[in-house]
Amino acid sequence: MAKVNLDAIIPREDFEVIGNQNSMNLFNSISISNFTGGFFYPFLRKPDFQRETNEWDAKKILEFIESYINGELIPAIILWRNNSGLYFVIDGAHRLSALISWIKDDYGDGEISKKFYGDSISDEHKEIAEKTRSLINKKIGRYIDIIEAPNKEKPNEALIQKAKNLGAYSIQVQWVDGDAKKAEKSFFKINQQPSKIDPTELKILESRKKGNCIAARAIIRGGQGHKYWSDFSAETQAEIQKLSKEIHEIIYNPTLKTPVKTLDIPLGGKLVSAQSLPLILEFVNSTNNIGPDFSETLADDLDGSETIKYLKSARKIAWRINSVHPSSLGLHPIVYFYSNEGKHKPASFYYTLAFIKELDKKNKYNDFIKVRRKFEDFLLNYDYLIQQMTRKYRGAYAAIPHVVDLYIEMMNLLSQNLDINKSVDEIIKLPKFNYLTLSALTEEKEIFNNFTTESKSEVFIKEAIKNGLRCGICDGFIHKNAMTIDHITRKEDGGKGSADNGQLTHPYCNTTYKN
Repeated sequence: MAKVNLDAIIPREDFEVIGNQNSMNLFNSISISNFTGGFFYPFLRKPDFQRETNEWDAKKILEFIESYINGELIPAIILWRNNSGLYFVIDGAHRLSALISWIKDDYGDGEISKKFYGDSISDEHKEIAEKTRSLINKKIGRYIDIIEAPNKEKPNEALIQKAKNLGAYSIQVQWVDGDAKKAEKSFFKINQQPSKIDPTELKILESRKKGNCIAARAIIRGGQGHKYWSDFSAETQAEIQKLSKEIHEIIYNPTLKTPVKTLDIPLGGKLVSAQSLPLILEFVNSTNNIGPDFSETLADDLDGSETIKYLKSARKIAWRINSVHPSSLGLHPIVYFYSNEGKHKPASFYYTLAFIKELDKKNKYNDFIKVRRKFEDFLLNYDYLIQQMTRKYRGAYAAIPHVVDLYIEMMNLLSQNLDINKSVDEIIKLPKFNYLTLSALTEEKEIFNNFTTESKSEVFIKEAIKNGLRCGICDGFIHKNAMTIDHITRKEDGGKGSADNGQLTHPYCNTTYKN
């Protein structure tokens, strides 16, 4: 099931303060009243290095709320109190957020979330939130209905019993003694045990003040949500938010809905995905030539200048891949980033990104445009060769230079007026590619009587791609986010702005290649 975004429910704050804290005379349990009164919840915080609270699906949230109402054993919440009186969640943010989301009727689309994200809550998040609300209201009931049940003229005994339980049960609290450094150390130790933090998430948390990590966070949220860049000047913050929102729109607009029923799909796949953060971090790192050891090699960004530099480089490549910017090649996502079943392929995203950088380095954009139609047909019909390379090098990262090498070789062969099949034959004769075979390894799939989401997507894509819009100059596929109207006969040559003198083109083909 899709994961529910509860990241707004408990706000973040930097807790690096001076002085030790001890847990003497502090409360040892949390009850429902702590979230409805004014003495605990308003002062509850997550550390700024806490992972995003978006790892639970609707079923898990439901199960936790049921466990609380039924008085079942729930692991203790671990808190640390700083010397200004704020309560920081060291362990248990998902548990507390799930309970609060039910109390506040906010599953990523309510008043708290709207205040946190502004108008940037995606349709995808809203749909997941509504499905979660529907499930919980059906299985448990609304919080407000339960607490008001005893006052009704016609009491509902089931709701009244739940209200009694809510008044009786609580969650145990454990406290971390010591300073902020000890609290942070406790967090990372705890969160590397049974349910480990995703490696990319962990790397970002530990390097949270480095420019590339701030940039990745900003892009994922389109400049909204928790401001990891809040220490910078107001002018710098505004620039970070502007740049990251623009990049976010290029990568994640329009929203991906499945089964696929349109070729207008986003570059980055689903925003609500475990692959989103690794994808964007790699995008920022790749566009800025930042290596995997950045935790040791990059200094913290103290004024935001590095973050802005990284975002501008990332935006330049985002423009180049798919936008209406004059430099845009308008690479169609369905050709370059998706399987024939409509599944987003992060590996292909990395390969294409590296390929674009190679074209830029060798000034071969025009060479690519000349063979683009055939090159895209190669990607659509021989994607299994790329899968073989990924398996050969045991992962996308290691395979990147080899896939780019194959792309360049293919482009060179196609430029010699060879057809696609002949070019592929020549490719696999080369010693460096002698492990490639002209046969796709078909996976055994269970065939159902009804169409699955994947099979529905495959049927649509197969048919739609036959009649996909193409550029009037290079004959490559056109995506709606990278479409310009071009004069067939140029204005300087007497061409008019009439429909019969117009054609759809990629921005780069129109503004650069044609001229």
